[in-house]
Amino acid sequence: MRSACVLFALLLAASTPPTASPVLTAMRQELDRSMTSLKSQPSPPYFLSYEITETHGASIEAAFGTIISDRNYRRRALATDLRVGNARFDNTHEVPGGFSMDMMDRFQSSEVPLDDDAMAIRRVLWSDTDRKYKRAIERLTEGKSNAQVSVAPEDSSPDFAIEPSVHHIDAPVDLRVDSHVWEDKLRRYTAPFARFGDIYGGDARLGATTQTRWYVNSDGSEIQTSTVYYRLTVSAYTQAEDGMVLPRYESFEAITPGGLPDDSVVLRKVDRMIADLHALRQAPVLEAYTAPAILSGRASGVFFHEVFGHRIEGHRQKHEWEGQTFKSKVGEKILPDAFSVYFDPTLHQLGGTELVGSYQYDDQGVEARRVDVVKHGVFSSFLMSRAPIAGFAHSNGHGRAQSGLSPVARQSNLVVTSAQPVSHDSLKAMLIDLVKQQHKPYGLFFDDIEGGFTITQRTIPNAFNVIPVMVYRVYPDGREELVRGADLIGTPLTVFSKIVAADGDTQVFNGLCGAESGWVPVSASSPDILISQIEVQKKAKGADQAPVLPAPPEAR
Repeated sequence: MRSACVLFALLLAASTPPTASPVLTAMRQELDRSMTSLKSQPSPPYFLSYEITETHGASIEAAFGTIISDRNYRRRALATDLRVGNARFDNTHEVPGGFSMDMMDRFQSSEVPLDDDAMAIRRVLWSDTDRKYKRAIERLTEGKSNAQVSVAPEDSSPDFAIEPSVHHIDAPVDLRVDSHVWEDKLRRYTAPFARFGDIYGGDARLGATTQTRWYVNSDGSEIQTSTVYYRLTVSAYTQAEDGMVLPRYESFEAITPGGLPDDSVVLRKVDRMIADLHALRQAPVLEAYTAPAILSGRASGVFFHEVFGHRIEGHRQKHEWEGQTFKSKVGEKILPDAFSVYFDPTLHQLGGTELVGSYQYDDQGVEARRVDVVKHGVFSSFLMSRAPIAGFAHSNGHGRAQSGLSPVARQSNLVVTSAQPVSHDSLKAMLIDLVKQQHKPYGLFFDDIEGGFTITQRTIPNAFNVIPVMVYRVYPDGREELVRGADLIGTPLTVFSKIVAADGDTQVFNGLCGAESGWVPVSASSPDILISQIEVQKKAKGADQAPVLPAPPEAR
């Protein structure tokens, strides 16, 4: 009888819903007090939110078979959004021809005590609210003055979207990393690099981070979420005789420890990296060139992230210094009929690979949701935060920021699909046909990439640069030759018009994306795609010679 009672008690405990942290309670109390106190001011806030993010991380790094760093860290950062005026015109209003009034403070954050001391936390909230309120009054006055002497804005949408209140409480997740186990793993991952005197960097790093977020706002929302993010990176580089530095990277990201690969998988990647580095040293340099090309799924994912994803972030359609490439393209065909593109932060896995751009609620208290941005080739939507634009009055859950910073519209999990996939062999045959039709000596295959960047503003060329590390010439007879020293460049509308077809094998690129609101985890998934014409330029080349002294004997 006693055992039955114990079992009942355990089941009851397991079903008990998680409770709000004292941090969340302190935030609600101070927010309510601030809103009540400021009502007596001539210009009281119409909206106030607090977000506190606790980041607990562990980082272990090894090089050439030895541990060089092992550390743990923990911090809490506060982001306060205080708005005076009204939703149509408030202190964040953009000045035509200039920057929005809140741009100067976008990268400011306040540190919050790590102890769950309610009064200590409330004191930080009080101080930050007071500072933000005073600055908001100044900005609102400046904004109204500028509006009286400036031309009418291109987009007269309100400055803020009112969204439904949300209540959600998750139990905090603990960070668990066995340092001894991972130190041993990282030693074994990096030891093979030490056998070669012409490999000058051979590192591996495990980063594990839990983020617990507490969010409250004056509309009544209260959110407590907790997530874990694991990232294993392996990097090495060599140098060609002409001074060109040749890197090779592998990274593995996951939202659970089980999402990281087995040792055998990583060690096979290390062996491949070593072989690739030696091959790159001997590879010819690719000159500036235009030709048909195939982008692997990973390369294509980064390509879409840079060329397309950043240009459909909502706030860029309103800022008048932005290029606004796709602002007038809603309802227009921008890709072949077979292609569709969506962003889905609710998607945790794709094809067995975990996606790091997943979340339940964005950093403005809006529930995450899938956004179909291209349907059968036709552009249909933007990624939206709570900053409205013409034709899009509400958020679709993509207001994101690094902890402590102010959110803007950002990407999440990007997925490119084709309703008419072909086999990879057929895609290569199509590439060779295009090479022959265009009378080119060869086409190109971009197999792996390092990352990329893009420029979206009007005042400088609106271009992109995808940085490949493994590129092959593809000759008309099907032969492939490794080359080095090329960057994939172009302008978005031109290169989009050249997309021809895709295969059916989707690959995932997980990584971190940096923009106005800091660094956020994202993923980009795509099949291999065929582009009828792309352009490459020569990569920057270092002037330093390779090491004059030979490597120590034990490194050979």
